[in-house]
Amino acid sequence: MNTDTRMIRYPVETPPEHGTAHEIAEGVLWFRFPLPMALDHVNIYALDDGDGWTLIDTGIDSRKSRAIWDTVLAGPLAGKPVHRVIITHHHPDHIGLAGWFIARGAELVIPRTAYLVARMLTLDEQPQYTDDALTFYQRAGMDPEMLQARRNERPFNFADCVAPLPTGFTRIMEGDTIRIGGRLWDIRMGDGHAPEHATFWSRDDHLVLGGDQLLPSISPNIGVYPTEPEANPLAEWLASCAALQPYARAEHLVLGGHKLPYFGLPTRLSQLIENHTGALERLSAHLATPKRGGECFPPLFKREIGPATYGLALVEAIAHLNYLHQSGAASRWLGEDGTYRWQITGSPRV
Repeated sequence: MNTDTRMIRYPVETPPEHGTAHEIAEGVLWFRFPLPMALDHVNIYALDDGDGWTLIDTGIDSRKSRAIWDTVLAGPLAGKPVHRVIITHHHPDHIGLAGWFIARGAELVIPRTAYLVARMLTLDEQPQYTDDALTFYQRAGMDPEMLQARRNERPFNFADCVAPLPTGFTRIMEGDTIRIGGRLWDIRMGDGHAPEHATFWSRDDHLVLGGDQLLPSISPNIGVYPTEPEANPLAEWLASCAALQPYARAEHLVLGGHKLPYFGLPTRLSQLIENHTGALERLSAHLATPKRGGECFPPLFKREIGPATYGLALVEAIAHLNYLHQSGAASRWLGEDGTYRWQITGSPRV
């Protein structure tokens, strides 16, 4: 068992191989599915309802994922049907194969915002970046060569890796309870990484299904995108972490959407808040002189930002800059080159 100095503990150090399961708690199977990106996996959980299984998230829609699911359905799930798919949030690695399971007879259970955003994005296939999107990235201070490349390439589309979604769903919302795998769970929503992100807290034991809201060892991306350029997701993220803190117990076993299941949720929530408050302090010092968004990576990230992670880094930088601007701690103006500059004017209010 690995224990860090701040009491985050991992009861299992080796994740299951693709197509195999680890019973992480009674009646709860943990699967790991591959992703074609820097974060190369997503965790899926299957809970035994007796006459069938409930899945928590699905992985992306790809030939490889479908083949692994065929192995899982015939093997670890023992031929019992998947009769319900619960989606924590709308991102493709979590909702990608929901429609595939629904077409096989499963029920889709999902927060309303997650469903509406995912369905809109799967139907809104773009052959090229829109003028609004290019303007957003220019104002954000994207590297000129990368911006020029985007003018000539097809953007990522949800439809690339998310199966078509049904026209109906079962809604879950803040304050609801739901029975899964013989347990009664309280539903608590988070925001910031994704709007109306569902987490599930068992009343019958110490399990928490945390999705990407409660990850260990990494902080989920908090980004601003062309669809809502003035969004302030970092304020929503910090408020969500604070709102979940009163419920967190050291004995909770958190089953997250990535990395390993862990104990130490009170510590982890404090870390998730401190990660960003510290970043805001470093960014504030960096903005003593005016900066473009693309010039703000050094104080925010503790690693080299290459082409594969540049886009995520930029939208996270804008999230921190929007937070400072909207809290009154930084000014912002549009230069003659069509790019925003930010400069600190006061202390950030966290």
